[in-house]
Parts: sequence; C-alpha cells; structure tokens
Amino acid sequence: MTSKFDDKVVVVTGGTSGIGLATAKAFATEGASVFITGRRQDALDAAVRQIGGKVTGVRGDMSKLADIDRLYDAIQQKHAQIDVVFANAGGGKMAPLGAITEEHYQHTFDTNVKGVLFTVQKALPLLKDGASVILTSSTTSISGTPAFSVYSATKAAVRNFARNWILDLKDRHIRVNAISPGVTDTAGLDELFGGGEQAKGTKDYLASLIPAGRVGQPEEIARAVLFLASDEASFVNGIELFVDGGQVQI
Repeated sequence: MTSKFDDKVVVVTGGTSGIGLATAKAFATEGASVFITGRRQDALDAAVRQIGGKVTGVRGDMSKLADIDRLYDAIQQKHAQIDVVFANAGGGKMAPLGAITEEHYQHTFDTNVKGVLFTVQKALPLLKDGASVILTSSTTSISGTPAFSVYSATKAAVRNFARNWILDLKDRHIRVNAISPGVTDTAGLDELFGGGEQAKGTKDYLASLIPAGRVGQPEEIARAVLFLASDEASFVNGIELFVDGGQVQI
C-alpha cells in the first residue's frame, strides 16, 4: 500500500464483481474514497463489505440516465469533486448473426455504449480539471469472435470514445484512456461460457492461445487501471491499453 490515492474520489461503475470489484478494492486499499454501482442491492452490499475502507455503494443501472443522476447526487452530498471515473459497467451475451434480435442489440448497446457515454458526460460538472477517465473496452474491439459481434461492436465504440473525448476535454486537461482486458477469470466469463466444466474447458483452450500461457486475473486488470489513473500516467492519453497476456498482439 502506497496511499497514492489518499484524498482522491473515485467512481467505479459495475463494481460488485469481477474487474470492477477488484479495481474498487485496489483504489480503496490505496486510500481513495470509492463509489461503486451495481444493479442488485444484495450484491452491492456484499461488495461494500468485501472492499472495506472508504467505500459507498449506490444502486443503479448505468443504462438508465435517472440512475446515473442519482449516483452523482450521492457523490455531491459528500464531495465537491471527482478525481477518477472508471466507466466499467457492461456485459453481453453470445448470439450469431442470424439469431440477433432487436432486444439483444438494444440491451447491449444501452449498457455498453449509452451507459458509458452518459456516465462520463454527467460526471463532467464534478470532474476535477486534470482528472482521469478510464473506459472498459475489450480485446474484441480489434479481433473477431464468433457469435459475439454486437458486444464487439460496442467495445469498438467505447475505444473510439477515448480518441474523441481527449479532444473535447483537452482544455480541462482531463485524460481519457481505454483498458482492454483479454480473457479474464471472472464469474461473468464463466456464465458466458456456460458454467462448470464447459467454462473450464473453454478457458483452458483459450489459455493455450495466449502467449502468457494462462488467462488473466481481475487484480491484474485492476493494477493497469490504477496506473492509468495515477500521476505516473500523466502523459498517457487516448490509448487502448491491452491487458491480455499478448493475446491480440500475435
């Protein structure tokens, strides 16, 4: 622990499991006041207990603008400014081209694109000049995956938000970067892969394709997010940082 985020206010959306939970823990360990969001109150309460430190849970679905407003209202009651926003809430399900429905398309884009857009936009009045914004993209932003085109398209959109927003926010010196995890060992990934032995078999196969020889851990992604949020990354802006064991570099 270095306390490098002492007196910093950090927002982590989708902070109740996986990468979001690991990142919220890491920020809290470094002394930050952390606000996390989640859609289910029981999961949110469990995450708050697990994270410890100066953490506040705000129930909300980031695809709903009223819930985003409630998040920032809760922050404003305690703090005058926000130092870091990690717009991480998102997800997706597999569907081949012939099986994509309007509902599947709308839900995925609302969660992964609309949610990220308005999470950042509505933070602007509270964001400190010189703040850091990190967006969760994915290795799917540049590589094809069978039956995963809608999710992949959303993550390509998120990556391009970073490219454009650094221009919109340059006068305020707010840095915007995208983090793109590869295959990461989370409950959400297990669910996507069908759970149990099926999920294990899929992860083992994918691990064989990764130069590092294994899948990633949420804590490894979290460390990369903290780097992008820190003063050590003060001249890092608009990038897509792949944390994938080399998966899409070959």
